[in-house]
Amino acid sequence: MKISVVTVSYNSEKTIRDTLESVYNQTHDEIEYLIIDGKSTDKTIEIVKEYESKFENTNTDFRWISEKDNGIYDAINKGIMLATGDVVGILNSDDFYADRSVLADITETFNEKECECLYANLKYIDPNTEKVTRDWKSKPFKKGLFEKSWTPAHPTFYCKKSIYDKYGLYRTDFKIAADVELMYRFLEKNNVSSYYLDRYLVTMRQGGVSSSGIKSTIIITKEMIKAFKDNGNHLNIVKYLFYKGLKYKEFIIKSGDYNEN
Repeated sequence: MKISVVTVSYNSEKTIRDTLESVYNQTHDEIEYLIIDGKSTDKTIEIVKEYESKFENTNTDFRWISEKDNGIYDAINKGIMLATGDVVGILNSDDFYADRSVLADITETFNEKECECLYANLKYIDPNTEKVTRDWKSKPFKKGLFEKSWTPAHPTFYCKKSIYDKYGLYRTDFKIAADVELMYRFLEKNNVSSYYLDRYLVTMRQGGVSSSGIKSTIIITKEMIKAFKDNGNHLNIVKYLFYKGLKYKEFIIKSGDYNEN
C-alpha cells in the first residue's frame, strides 16, 4: 500500500529537518513524500533540497513545490490533489513521527481492519525544553462525540485518497477549524469507517494558530457552529463549551500551569 505524506511549510528552517528525517527513517517501503512550501524566505528550501538528494537513494518518491498559497488549508489541499497514494496523511513541518515503524503500522492497520480512515495518539512537547505538555490519547469514534468538543488528533489522521475524492477537501474559508470540519464531515455526516489505533504516531511541538488561548477558542467555536450547520446539524453551544472547558482544565493541570487558588 502506497502512503502519501504531505508536509506544508513556511519559514520552517528551525524544525523541518526533524520532520524530514523522521520520514526518511521510516521502514515502510512505499512512500510518496510531498513538501508544499509557501515561498519560504529563510533556509527551508535549502534543507529540503539537501534531503531531496538523500531520498534519491531510497524507495520514497520525494517531490516539492514552493509557491504562494492562500493559507495552510489551501496548501494541504494542493498536496492532497498531487498525491497518488492509496492513503494520505499530513505531517506538519514542526512535527515528527514517534518512531521508525509508524507508516508500516498504518499500512498494516488499513490492510487488517479494512477501514477508510484511522487516527491514533499524539504527544505535545514544549518547543524549548521538549517536555511533554499534553498526552493526547484518543478513543474509538461514535456519533455525538464532536458535540462534546472531541476530535481525533489531526496529525494522526490518515484517510484513503478515494474518500477525499468523494467527500471533498479542506474548507479554505475556515481559519482554524477546517481540519475538525473535515473529520466531522467524514465521520459524523458521511459515516466513513474509522479505526482508532491505540499507539503514538506523532510528536507535536506546542504552539500554532489552533492552540493560542481564548481568541482561538472563540474562532473555533464560531467555525464549529458553521461546520455543524453546513453539514445539516445543530451545535449545542453550551454543551460544546462545557466539554471544551473540561478539556482545557485537564490540559493545564497536566502541563503544570494550573493553580487552584
